[in-house]
Amino acid sequence: MDLNQLWRIISTPDNVPIVLLMIVVPFYTWYGLSQAFANDRLVVQLEADPALAKTHHRKTQPWKPGWARDVHVWPYLLRIEFLAAIIVTLILMVWSITLNAPLEEPSNPTLTMNPAKAPWYFLGLQEMLVYFDPWIAGVVMPTLIILGLMVVPYIDENPLGNGYYTYKQRKFAIWTFIFGFIILWVSMIVIGTLIRGPGWMWFWPGTTWDHNRLEFTVNRDLPDVFGLKGRVAKIIFGAIVMGLYSVAGAIGIHKLLNLTPFARKIYKRMSLVQVVVMQVFLISMLALPLKMVARLVFRIKYVWVTPWFNV
Repeated sequence: MDLNQLWRIISTPDNVPIVLLMIVVPFYTWYGLSQAFANDRLVVQLEADPALAKTHHRKTQPWKPGWARDVHVWPYLLRIEFLAAIIVTLILMVWSITLNAPLEEPSNPTLTMNPAKAPWYFLGLQEMLVYFDPWIAGVVMPTLIILGLMVVPYIDENPLGNGYYTYKQRKFAIWTFIFGFIILWVSMIVIGTLIRGPGWMWFWPGTTWDHNRLEFTVNRDLPDVFGLKGRVAKIIFGAIVMGLYSVAGAIGIHKLLNLTPFARKIYKRMSLVQVVVMQVFLISMLALPLKMVARLVFRIKYVWVTPWFNV
């Protein structure tokens, strides 16, 4: 294994943010979940002891003059924010002084980079180009991500968990975030940085990036696996497969949200529009790892092939 190759990749100035991302995201995920589990244990303890609950953080009566306030904005919160701003500014100053800007030689159309990679925050989109049409990976997927973030407050009917950490009361939201952001988005950035080498070929971490390497792999569409050749047959077959996937995904999400009494209570509060919108975004999110498995393991390029778009 070529560890020098791995060090050259992670030590380049433009890859330093990704290395920090790989450290900071797991740490704060663990820290947030640990706080959530601690609060859940505290809730169970206070529910079992009403006398202790009256003397703890949550008051059973409205605030009255002379009582200590629950949240101290000044000086405690603002002091912490001010110190955090100073620390972040110092880190950025040291970073900018010690690391050279990742500038390269002037552009030469006769001599292009291999691999030519986007900035780290766009590497996830560049990796999705392997699995989807460019207009889907570059336009549809980012649009769905933005719209999905916008509709979260309108489809999340769970009133609990606002202002405090909790896992027991926000399981579905937490796992949706972990799957969508950490498992999908962060992993796509890591793959595009550490694993994709010359020719955008797959190189496991520690292996040498060989610019002379060639891959003789044949990518096929799903209709070809079943021997379908005609255009109309491929369109109909792909539509049926996508329809079955959507129905199976909707049924699976419905059963998932009915596993516990607490989840069923929240689920019943949602309107039909909220349920449909939530399922559309979750099914679209799940399509990415499924398409990655189909492409990397089974060498299936597209599932639904049409003259206008390919999925």
